[in-house]
Amino acid sequence: MAEPLLSVADLHAFYGESHALHGMNFDIAAGEVVTLLGRNGAGKTTTLKSIMGVLGQRRGSIRYQGQELIGLSSNAIARRGIAWCPEERGIFASLDVEENLMLPPTVRPGGMSLDEIFTLFPNLKERLRSQGTKLSGGEQQMLAIARILRTGATLLLLDEPTEGLAPVIIQQIGRVIAALKERGFTILLVEQNFRFAATVADRHYVVEHGTVVDMIENRNLAQHLDRLRERLGV
Repeated sequence: MAEPLLSVADLHAFYGESHALHGMNFDIAAGEVVTLLGRNGAGKTTTLKSIMGVLGQRRGSIRYQGQELIGLSSNAIARRGIAWCPEERGIFASLDVEENLMLPPTVRPGGMSLDEIFTLFPNLKERLRSQGTKLSGGEQQMLAIARILRTGATLLLLDEPTEGLAPVIIQQIGRVIAALKERGFTILLVEQNFRFAATVADRHYVVEHGTVVDMIENRNLAQHLDRLRERLGV
């Protein structure tokens, strides 16, 4: 693999006295789409929160572009070019689509324009004046992803973007991720749906009990399906 864009080494994280991550180790090269696969409670979302600085109780190392992120605030991490799309999406119900899109600040040059976003997400242009409460689950997910693209981030942390969505919307999310990869974005994707992950990712890290227990190249996935199913309990 090329020199890592993001390198996580011996990462431990805590919720109060609860020890959630137990020495996470993985690397991501620039331009890759990499998934964290695992059962509920394995530590996948906690890993994203740790990278983003949302979870303060951490030790170990998270290096981005060679610089240490541990100790930095979430604001400072965002200014380095990292954006997080949480599982709960965080759409403001009382704001319409355009207002939701315009809310986050541009923290770095290179953020997508509204025209570029509407090329990726034509549904959002059609629903521009619709309030968040009027959007379907799929439209809310598209809006949540689109919103972070305005910030100028180049490393995207996507938490369960297909959760609860219809198959046709999942396919659309897959096309968006492929298009973002073509544009040079690096994506760390948390997923339980490994069938979807296999359509978009370069590599998969399997997480159990707060640590990485396996790494599978997507091109070799078919050879390791039984092992992966056993790990994931599917």
